[in-house]
Amino acid sequence: MQHFNSFISNKKFPVTEKVAGKSIRNGILKEIQKDHPEFSDECLIAVSELNEYRKKYTQNLLSKEVGAITELEQTVLDNINQNHLISDEASEIKNPISRGQRWADRIASFGGSWKFICIFAFFLIVWMFINAYIFHEKGF
Repeated sequence: MQHFNSFISNKKFPVTEKVAGKSIRNGILKEIQKDHPEFSDECLIAVSELNEYRKKYTQNLLSKEVGAITELEQTVLDNINQNHLISDEASEIKNPISRGQRWADRIASFGGSWKFICIFAFFLIVWMFINAYIFHEKGF
């Protein structure tokens, strides 16, 4: 596996973690340049290090906007840093769903699936066959 040295820490990271300075958004780039003024478009940084600067940048924006970061905002920042989505967890904590809602979700997910469409198409074909050939002499 190939590695590269990060400009920020001079540590070795896998090439899959490599991010070029030219691909970093301007606001985050300025945040990096506060700590490392010589960082430029040609420099390389690891994703994990970049995430720390993303977190700092977001914290600074929130602090300027609101003045203080709430506990929820801090949780969001931590999850951004860890590349973890919290929207599903937050909605379940805030609004736990009932058994009926869970059943409705399961039925809706099956009713819109290809499996259901194929089964229903097969059922309709069998139903038409039965009506056309077996009951064709009899009224329904």
